[in-house]
Amino acid sequence: VQLQASGGGLVQPGGSLRLSCAASNFNSRYHAIGWFRQAPGKEREGVSCITSGGTTYYADSVKGRFTISRDNAKNTVYLQMNSLKPEDTAVYYCATDLVRDPNSDSWRSSPFYDYWGQGTQVTVSS
Repeated sequence: VQLQASGGGLVQPGGSLRLSCAASNFNSRYHAIGWFRQAPGKEREGVSCITSGGTTYYADSVKGRFTISRDNAKNTVYLQMNSLKPEDTAVYYCATDLVRDPNSDSWRSSPFYDYWGQGTQVTVSS
């Protein structure tokens, strides 16, 4: 099981980025994929998740600005991030669990997920 996160970069406040989480050696359409982020000196926090059934969850801090989606043909999950703020600056990670879907509470819990990709840095600054 491999997850490859990409798409990070430097963007000005108000700008947009699209992160990609490419899955290998398993079919991500049948499993939940979560996005997390970790800023310097802070704990890792759940940002968004899409379940195998297509249910989506978002942290309150990103609702209305971020959109999670999946392209089954490419075995990839995306995180479209609009109206970016300096407080969105962090390393972003994607993760999955191959056994079960999370619920409205567990999706944001790091221990729920068994497999993690490497992070991609997002920096929002003028």
